[in-house]
This record gives sequence, C-alpha cells and structure tokens, in this order.
Amino acid sequence: MSQELLRKKILELVVEYYQESPKVQFESGKSSIPFAGRIYDAEEMVNLVDSSLDFWLTTGRYAEEFEAKFAEIMQQRYCMLVNSGSSANLIAISSLFSPMLKTRRIKPGDEIITVAAGFPTTVTPIIQNGAIPVFVDVDIETFNIQISLIEQAITPKTKAIVLAHTLGNPFDLKSIRAICDKYGLFLVEDCCDAVGSTFDGKMVGTFGDIATTSFYPAHHITMGEGGSVLTSNPILKRIATSLRDWGRDCYCDPGCDNTCGRRFKSQYGDLPHGYDHKYVYSHLGYNLKVTDMQAAVGVAQLKKLPEFIQARKDNFKKLSEGLKCFEEYLILPKPTPNSEPSWFGFPFTVKASAPFKRNDLANFLEDHKILTRQLFAGNMTRQPAFKDVNYRISGSLENTDKIMNGTIFIGVYPGIDQVRMDYILEVFNQFFTNLSY
Repeated sequence: MSQELLRKKILELVVEYYQESPKVQFESGKSSIPFAGRIYDAEEMVNLVDSSLDFWLTTGRYAEEFEAKFAEIMQQRYCMLVNSGSSANLIAISSLFSPMLKTRRIKPGDEIITVAAGFPTTVTPIIQNGAIPVFVDVDIETFNIQISLIEQAITPKTKAIVLAHTLGNPFDLKSIRAICDKYGLFLVEDCCDAVGSTFDGKMVGTFGDIATTSFYPAHHITMGEGGSVLTSNPILKRIATSLRDWGRDCYCDPGCDNTCGRRFKSQYGDLPHGYDHKYVYSHLGYNLKVTDMQAAVGVAQLKKLPEFIQARKDNFKKLSEGLKCFEEYLILPKPTPNSEPSWFGFPFTVKASAPFKRNDLANFLEDHKILTRQLFAGNMTRQPAFKDVNYRISGSLENTDKIMNGTIFIGVYPGIDQVRMDYILEVFNQFFTNLSY
C-alpha cells in the first residue's frame, strides 16, 4: 500500500477513534464545571496526526496557514506564531527596545504605564528589559485602567502604555490611542483573553502598535501551548521575527536558504565581508517558535472560532441576567462603552457591605463543583516576585486592592451548555437563599 493510501487510512482511523471515545455526561453536584477548557472534535485530532506523519517537527506548512488566516481574522498584516502568550508579550515588549527603532526605541530606565490588576506576564517583560512599570488604578466594573488617571502618570521618561483587555473586556482604546498620539507613546495591546472582542466595530489589537494573543487551553482557541504577535508595522514585524528566531538578522524560513539572494555578499558589523547571513544576529533573541503539530490543531480551531465567540457572549449574557437580582451584594461586570467583548470569564466583586466575604461565596461554589478563579495576581505589587522590583505607583491602587480582596470569576467558555448554566444559577440562588436565614 502506498504512503498516500496509508496516510488516508490512518486519518480515517483517527476519526473513528474520536467517534468511539466516551462522552462524559454532566451530573449536577458531581461533575465539575471548570472556568475554561478545550473544545475540539475529530478535525483537530486528524490535523495533529497528519502533521506528525510529516515529521516536520518545527514550524512548517500548518504554521504558515495559521499565520495567514489568523492575521486576516484579527485585521492585521502580520501574525507571528510563538510558543505561548507570555512569550508573545516578551517578544512584543522587547521589540520596542530594538536599535532598529532608532530614536524611538525604549531604553533601560524608561517608564511604561500599565496596571497591577492582571496577569504577571503582561508586566514582567517590562522589568526584564530594564524599564520601570508605572502602575495606575483600574475601574471596579470594567477591571480596566481608569482613563482619567493616565496623564498624571506620564513623565518625560514615559515611552509606552502596555495593557491587557481584562478578561476580554476592551479598555477604552479611543481615549488611550489619543493619549499615545499626544505624547508619542507606543501602545501594546495584550489580547490574550480577548480574541474576537471589538471596539468601535474594529478588532482589538488593531489600535496599538503591536498586539499579542494566547492559545493556551483556557483561551478562546487552543494549540495546547502557543501564542502570537500581531502587527501591521513591517519594521516591528521584522524585529519580532528576529527576536523569536534566535535574534538572527536573516528572515529565511526554517529549511530555506538565501531567500534574499545575498547570503554571502554583505557586510554586517565587524564580521568579515560575506559572512553567512544565516548566522548574523541583530538582536539578543530567543527560540520561541511553535511546532507544526501545534499549529495544525490551531488551523482546525480557527474554523470554530466564530461559534466559540458567540457561545462566550451568550453565556455572559445569561449570567448577567441571572445574577442581576443579587446586585445588593455583588458588583457585576460592565462592558466598556462602545465595545463588544468576547468574554474570557464572568468576574464579579463582593461588596464591602455584604454580610459575607469573597471566599465564603467562592468556597460555596467550589463545594458545588463550580470552579472559580481570582483575577490572576490581584495586586501585582503585593506579590512575592515584586518585592525587590523597581516600579512606581501613580496615585493609589485602591480599586486594585478591592479586586484583590473581593473579586472572583467563573467560566463562560463554550463547554458550559444550558444544563450547566441552569445548575450554576441554581447554586447561586441556594447561596443567597441560605444567606437570608
């Protein structure tokens, strides 16, 4: 039998294997409802095995296909796959320190405005590059930066604003873009939790100079591990690609040689004339590429992205409507004006006046198999890792502390069907009914 026929038979068996896999039935009070999870079918498994049969273990044809399709979806010119959303943030922020940006480059000691209520790896690349994060407080209902506080945080050292769209809720991109333009600042959009979110009808990620996404299993689509850097700026694209690919100056794809036609013909730095361009390094880089097997899973996931986004929106709406009657005790989340979030989760904050604490409610939900998460690091400046970090706080972080002490979120991912949603709302009703006695 030919290799082609063998491959066909193998992939047919993969479909059959998926179809025969046991389907887990939900049992109220016994089955866990996670805050997030992977959703896939036979197509992802077929792509994964198809890629493995090529045994092209680094970036390849599936990665190329994914990058082209995802860039189009996200309304960007360029998409560069990396091995995680955290690596994407490292590449995006490090790109702004490149000598290729000449007088605009950020340097160690410069300041970058961000928030402390979020995920650490949005901020840690600032520190790792020697810049100083300047923390500004957030709004308690949107969980995003308070626009009115930004300009008072700006100094002559300020060079950029780096922010995540918290749990998929876009920050006020129009206002922040205007501030960046006014002061000549870079804008980095961390869209790891926000794939598919829009502001003024445009995709998040398109307002900044460079943006990032994550494809960890908890996110909107998954490759297992994986992430991407997005930009429409060709200089930033070249820098980001170099940083991802060992810091090399050459832009040939793996396995390709002499794409530029000048491999042995140029002078680079103090190297001998004609030094092999594949071994010329213009940045202090990394190797942060994905495997083609990861990208193969991502290609299948892209087809499902529209329905995944809609399911998240629908589940968020159901929770908003179902929990509205408890606003005496809870501060419920609100979308940023002019935005349409593709929600990562449903966050809410227990009011200080409530006759219970955040952990009372969290423990009740967990005891009933509804898994909860806090808003990541809470207040980053209170984390052990930040004890000896050089940072600055502009104003106070009053709301950030309120979030640290009072906020949790639960899931809205597509695996939460109507039966599970009914159970979640029933458990909330039990908690507040018991509260009245």
